[in-house]
Parts: sequence; structure tokens; C-alpha cells
Amino acid sequence: MSNKNEIILLKLGEVVLKGLNKRSFEQRLMSNIRKRLKDDGKFNIYCIQSTIYLEPEDENCDLDYIMSKLKNEFGVVALSRAAECEKNEDAIFEMCRSYLADEMKKASTFKVETKRSDKAFHMTSIELSQYVGGLLAEAFPDVKPQMKDPDLTVCVEVRDRAAYVHGGSVPGAGGLPRGAGGRAITLLSGGIDSPVASYMIAKRGVQLTPVHFFSFPYTSEAAKQKVLDLAQILTRYTGPLRVLIVPFTRIQEEIHAKCPENYGTLIMRRFMMRIAERIAEDSNCKAIITGESLGQVASQTLEAMACTQAASNIPVLQPLIGMDKTEIIETARKIDTFETAILPFEDCCTVFTPRHPATKPSLEAANMAEEKLDIEALVSEAILGIERVWVNDES
Repeated sequence: MSNKNEIILLKLGEVVLKGLNKRSFEQRLMSNIRKRLKDDGKFNIYCIQSTIYLEPEDENCDLDYIMSKLKNEFGVVALSRAAECEKNEDAIFEMCRSYLADEMKKASTFKVETKRSDKAFHMTSIELSQYVGGLLAEAFPDVKPQMKDPDLTVCVEVRDRAAYVHGGSVPGAGGLPRGAGGRAITLLSGGIDSPVASYMIAKRGVQLTPVHFFSFPYTSEAAKQKVLDLAQILTRYTGPLRVLIVPFTRIQEEIHAKCPENYGTLIMRRFMMRIAERIAEDSNCKAIITGESLGQVASQTLEAMACTQAASNIPVLQPLIGMDKTEIIETARKIDTFETAILPFEDCCTVFTPRHPATKPSLEAANMAEEKLDIEALVSEAILGIERVWVNDES
């Protein structure tokens, strides 16, 4: 399948429903695509009728490689590698015959499916499908027409500026364009849940600043590298990320030494909220993202989450709140974070784990326990010690 008139068609999803804001979403998506392909050659990129057209200037451009990169671009629901031709039935048939010749020879059955957004075209979609299908059956007598579950669907799209022929679409990432939903802090541990939560909120157009709490020497450099590896996998979808590594050892030691054991995990998480909020203030982030799923562990009861979130003055969003572990694992496998997440390295949440954590803590008791701690000094010290690491898909 090769033709000098080849083009990639990217179909948009929710963007088409955005009313007066639709154009700004389209412009952002095209900008994101240009950034993603900045090292892959020159392209003419434009949007007409809720479809982005990507035309390579180099006839030798590897479109399969470009497709593999763009299928992870949020905002795109389907991609097609297509050939452009004139808007008349004979030119369309000839393009189908030549462009999809290899696919036709490999198939036993086929059908033609036409979509006609140009309603001024003189044939209906059914008429054009029948015309092209009849000629293809003559040109490839060993391939039989079959309307239900054919080996090959020959797709014809008659649009305002031209006609396009392709052998089907591949699914895109869906969602909204990167950055269209603002910025947020995402708490990234080394586990299964937080990368999935990060992916799900990024799919809603949110640009992420990952924050990881690092408790050396209780957690190892290998554990930190595991988190950076998870962040790197996420950049396939999000673009480059700046990961903030927060030194958390002293805070955990102070909590362990001065607070009731059963409130240790809760107070630790309240410190995470305070630090994340401070980072958010400095980076124009409007929310904190966590990987909590209701009832999954002791710190994820309604009472515990209410106490935790009370330490933050900005919204705390939990994309996984209604998912069970099986659903979370399925998503982790889909986005390729699962195998890295299960590597056996501890994170700060496993340090000084209480034997019997409070499952129904009270905010009053949490506040009383924290009176023994110099909260502002501990938070400020952690902020000053932050390590910043940029990661991207080519890291």
C-alpha cells in the first residue's frame, strides 16, 4: 500500500461537541501533533469537518511509523492511512484498485463502504459502493463480495475537497487534547494504581506534573528509577514530563516517633497533600490527582479520605474511585505500565506501615496528633530538597 498521494486522516472525538470552543480545541490538537512529530519530517496539517489531515512533504515518509506515534495522541479517536483522488466514480475505483491491490489479493471476501460528507456529489453512498464494488469484483475475480464480516472493507470517503480511499481505521487514544483541561499535580508512586490514574486524567486533557515522595534509605535508588520508568511510559501519551522527587524521610521519621501508630499512614498522606498543594501554587496547577480506589486498603475508606483531603485547599481528584483492582490492572496492561509497576521495589507507603491502621479516623484526632509536629518547617524543608527530572519517550 503506497501512493504519492497518501495522507493520514485523524478523526476527532469529543472535540466536535465543543460548540464555540471547538476551533480552539482543534488548534491545540494540531499543535500537539506538530510537537509530537517535530523530529519526523515536515507535514502540512489542517482541519476540515472534524477531521485533521496530515500530508507528508516527503514522499518516502514512513507513514506506518507516524501512525504508531499518533495513535497515542489524546483527542484522536481513529486514524486512517489513505490515498487522495479526484471526486468522480472512475477515479475512485481506479484508486481503490491500485492502492489496495495487495490487500485485495490477500483477501477472500470484501465489501465497499462509502461515507459521503459532500452531499452535492451526484451518487449516493450506496450507489457509489455498488459501482466501485462491482468493478473491483471484475478486477479481482478470486475475491468475492460479502457484506457481513468480510476479510477486507474498502473504505471510500467523499469529502468537499477530494475523495479518499483506505482499508480501514485503527483506534486512537480518544479523550481531549493535551493541555485543554489545565494543569494538575499527580502523586506518582511505584504501584499499579497511580500511573493508571495519571493516564485517565491526562486523557481528559489535563497536563500533569508528577510528584514522587522518596524515603531514602528506607526506599532504594532502584525504587526511584522505577517511578521514572513509569513516568517515561506515560510520556507516550502525555508528552515530556517533569517529575518532582520530594525527600520524605524526615517527615516519616517524625511521624513514626511522635504520632499514634494507627494514624501514621493518614498523617503521612496529609503531609503529601500539603506538599502537593504548595507545589501546585508555584506551578499553576489547579488540582491534585491520586490513585485511590474506594475501600481498596485501610487508607481508602470514606472517613480516611475525608481526613486526608481536609489538609488540601485545592480539589483532590480520584479517577479510580469506583474501579475495582481487576479493572485497574486491565488498564495498566493496556497502557503498558503493569509489568514495570509490579517490580519488587518498596515505596514510601510501605515504610513504617502500622499493624492496625485507623479505618474510621476523625479529623479532630488527626489534628491533635499533628500538634506534636512542626508542620510548616517539615513541609518547607521537603520543598527545598525537591529533585527535578525531565523524562520523555526517548529518554
